[in-house]
Amino acid sequence: MGCIGSSQARNEGGVKRKKIRKPKPWAHTEPITRAQLTNMREEFWDTSPHYGGQSEIWEALRAAAEADLKLAQTIVDSAGVIVQNRDLTLCWDERGARYELPRYVLSEPTNLIRE
Repeated sequence: MGCIGSSQARNEGGVKRKKIRKPKPWAHTEPITRAQLTNMREEFWDTSPHYGGQSEIWEALRAAAEADLKLAQTIVDSAGVIVQNRDLTLCWDERGARYELPRYVLSEPTNLIRE
């Protein structure tokens, strides 16, 4: 049994749900600007449905990626997303479809060029 502060909690169906966390700091292969990061994110989200899975889950993952941690947790739990990696880089839906999110849609790189 977990408590409120535990890293995993059970949802109403008794399935363990991982508590999400912020991604670890990371650096892009070369310094990029905020505009470049925004373009990379938009390109990923525009093409994400082509990777398979349900569009509703992709929409929920985008909303979670752009939200604070508490709201993001609520979003993934409500959408039935199964979190494998607590930083949301790897998730599944209830039908077994895999969803991989690159770090650049979840957080900023440490070498972001401040304009």
